[in-house]
Amino acid sequence: MKPRRILADFNVYRREFTRNSAALFFSLAFPVIIILLFGAIFSGGSGGTPQLYVQNLDTGQLGGSFTTALNQTGALQVVLVPSNASFPQYLLDHSYSAGLLIPPTFTTEAMAGKPENLTIYTNPADASSQSVIGITSAVINAFNLKLEHTSPLLGLSLKSVNEKSPSYVDFLIPGLIGFSILISPMFSMVNISSEYKRTKLFKQLSLTPLTKGEWLVSKILWYLILSAISFIIMVAAGELIFHASVSITYWVIPFMAMGPLFFVSLGMLVGTVTKSEESAGIVGNIITFPMMFLSGTFFPLSVMPAWLQGVAHIFPLYYIINGLTDTMVYTNYTGAEVDSAIVAVLCIVVFMAAVTAFKWRED
Repeated sequence: MKPRRILADFNVYRREFTRNSAALFFSLAFPVIIILLFGAIFSGGSGGTPQLYVQNLDTGQLGGSFTTALNQTGALQVVLVPSNASFPQYLLDHSYSAGLLIPPTFTTEAMAGKPENLTIYTNPADASSQSVIGITSAVINAFNLKLEHTSPLLGLSLKSVNEKSPSYVDFLIPGLIGFSILISPMFSMVNISSEYKRTKLFKQLSLTPLTKGEWLVSKILWYLILSAISFIIMVAAGELIFHASVSITYWVIPFMAMGPLFFVSLGMLVGTVTKSEESAGIVGNIITFPMMFLSGTFFPLSVMPAWLQGVAHIFPLYYIINGLTDTMVYTNYTGAEVDSAIVAVLCIVVFMAAVTAFKWRED
């Protein structure tokens, strides 16, 4: 590959793209509009059975009974956390939204007729948090009646999973960054590759010194820059308008680099293997729209039914958004490392498939 030829093709495509007002709108302005709309009107929703992570430090029997009662409601999926773990940090490290801490003195204080509080850690941006609080409070009320004391002994204190109390917009920003990484490269490359085949422009390019790899790399380079600009705009809009608070670390870089690489390659592959512009558009939409709405782009996965949460794991965009959320909201770098490894493997596979299927001339 010759850098000079890559740069020349990059400049040609840059001028073509920036002269297209519709492409610029959907790449840079549309995600900001989505932030404004969803940040202003989003009010949560109902989903599958919420998960509640419980750390029972109680040395008596009441803590175990309380955990069993929570599980038996059928409205919560109780997951036990090791007693030797630092509970708030454990929730952050595993990107969990809600957790209940049962203190060591739970049984002894209650049996002695002394008030005792359970601590529940919630995520204000997760729509299931209010359900978790309501169900836990109901079980506490039932235990207070069972203890037959003149005044309620058991109470509930609320804390945020994260000290900075993440808002809905904090979680919306990584989702919309993933959205911009998906939409612009995917649709553009599907359209370009199918149109260039129809107009025989690929055949004309085959008569130039430009190689297939150089042509594809120049497009990847352009969408890397465009994604970086979109990233800056969305983070700035979220922080300036809605006072979002997200962490920007070097762990953002792998997802911002591999995301455009993956979707440029995937768009090129779809446009190459389909026979016409119409069929390329249909296949592109079939791939893009389920991925867009089921990968946690606009709504937390926790508000979806459990079976849909499982479906989300088949989409590459899920791992990009989940990785960005882990590093920007939860500072869960272990989770981000796993997600980035998965995206890296997918990038290699799809890029190689795109290069192999891409031909200057039709057979």
